[in-house]
Amino acid sequence: MDENETEIAELARAILENLLELMGITASVNPVPGALVESKEEVPSSVTLNVEGDDLGILIGRRGQTLSCLQYLVRIIVGHQKRVWLPIVIDVESYKQRRCNALQTMAWRIAEQVKQRREPFALEPMPAFDRRIIHIALVDHPDVTTESSGEGEARRVVIVPKGLPSD
Repeated sequence: MDENETEIAELARAILENLLELMGITASVNPVPGALVESKEEVPSSVTLNVEGDDLGILIGRRGQTLSCLQYLVRIIVGHQKRVWLPIVIDVESYKQRRCNALQTMAWRIAEQVKQRREPFALEPMPAFDRRIIHIALVDHPDVTTESSGEGEARRVVIVPKGLPSD
């Protein structure tokens, strides 16, 4: 991380700690080195912060919605104060890391089914972060490809056998 990224990371950490305090939540915020989702493609560096403490399920919310909103707030505040955009990822008790691992495993399992059946398979609608994990997990798969379909909250990943025309 360069000096500017370190400064942004510290600001993001301070903002998140302040928000947690205002919410009455006792927790520690720790920077996480490296990317949450490993990718071979060139991606901008990001700031990842992990919140640790007791009984933090309230910060995750249903299907990670509260966590996504908290992350959005921190990004907006940092962007407004620094006049620069850097991806900021907030995780709670490594929830996103566990979710990432589970999505990658599921993607490969379903890819093998699609390969055998030679039929596309549409996953359930999911947030952009989760869709990206599926796309990255299968980018080098020799027998399938992925595409997103739908709009807004109904957007989903479709796993398609290679060589099969897509709709």
